[in-house]
Amino acid sequence: MTHQPTAPLEAYPVDVAFPDIRPYAAGNTGIPYLHTFDSGRPGPHVMVNALTHGNEVCGAIAVKALLDHGLRPRRGRLTLAFANVDAYHRFDPASPDASRFVDQDFNRVWTAKVLDDASLDSSELRRARAMRPVIDTVGLLLDLHSMHEKSRPLIVSGPLDKGIALSRALGAPADVIVDEGHPEGRRMRDYDGFGDAASPRNALLIECGQHWEPAAVTVAQDSTARFLLHAGIVDASDLPAGWLQPLAAAQRVVRVTEPVVATSMDFRFAGPYTGLETFTEAGTVIGWRDGAPVVTPYPDCVLVMPSLRQLRPGVTVVRLGRPER
Repeated sequence: MTHQPTAPLEAYPVDVAFPDIRPYAAGNTGIPYLHTFDSGRPGPHVMVNALTHGNEVCGAIAVKALLDHGLRPRRGRLTLAFANVDAYHRFDPASPDASRFVDQDFNRVWTAKVLDDASLDSSELRRARAMRPVIDTVGLLLDLHSMHEKSRPLIVSGPLDKGIALSRALGAPADVIVDEGHPEGRRMRDYDGFGDAASPRNALLIECGQHWEPAAVTVAQDSTARFLLHAGIVDASDLPAGWLQPLAAAQRVVRVTEPVVATSMDFRFAGPYTGLETFTEAGTVIGWRDGAPVVTPYPDCVLVMPSLRQLRPGVTVVRLGRPER
C-alpha cells in the first residue's frame, strides 16, 4: 500500500527570550531552583511548576516574573519551581527541540515504583527524586507546558472529575482535555494523590501554545494568575499587572479515548495537523502507520496534540478524543 508523506515539519521561530534563571539557582529549600514561601496562616500548599521540558520556556518566564515580583502568599504556602534545569541550560536556538530532556522525559517517571527503584538512573530521575519531598506536600499543582505545534492552548485535566471541576473553575483555556496520560510513563500531574479520586489533592497541566510564540507567555501568565486566585492564597492586587485576560465565551471538554502510538519510524499524517482538528465522519484516514491507514473511530473525532517531532517506536504521536455533550 502506498501513501503520501507528510510535508516537512515547520520550523517555528524562537520569538521569545529565554530568561536567565541562574540568580534563583540556590532555591530556599535546600533544593536547587525551588522556592517555597509560607504565609504562616492556614491555607493550601500551591505549586507552580515550569520547565518540565527544557525547551518549554513560557512557564519559566512566568515563574521568574513571580520571583522577580517578590510574590508572597497571604494564606497557605506557595512553591515556585524550575524543574528540568539541566535540559534548559542546554537549549540551542539552532536545534530548539533537542533540549526537551537530557536522558529521558521528565514527565514520564512519576510513580513511586520508578522513583524508588535504585537500579534506575538518569538526569531526570535525579531531579525528580530531589523535588519529590516538596511535591509530596503540595495540595494544588499547576504544571506549565507548551506544544511542538502551533495549536490553540488547552488544559489537560487528567481523567478524574476533580480535574474537570478545577478546569471549569479556572475557566480558561477554552479546551479541556480529559485523558489517562501516556503509555510511556506517568506524568507529574497524575502523581500520587493528584491522580487519586479519593484524595483532595488536585493538579492541572496547561499547554499554553507553541513553545516559542509570545502568545504562549500570555496564556501562562493568565493561567497562573487564575490558579493562584482560585486557590485563595493571594489577592488580585498581589499579582503582576496585566496578567489576567478576558475569559473565553465557553469551555469545551474533550475526552481522550485512545492514543495513536508509533511502532516504528514509519508514521505519516494525512495532513499538516497541529491540534484540535475535528473530523465529522468516522473512518476518516488521518495517517498511516507502517503503511496501514489510521482512521477516526467515531464521528466528531478530535486530534489532540499531533506531532512527529519526537517520532520513535513507542511514542504517542496523537491522541483521539470525543467531545462531551
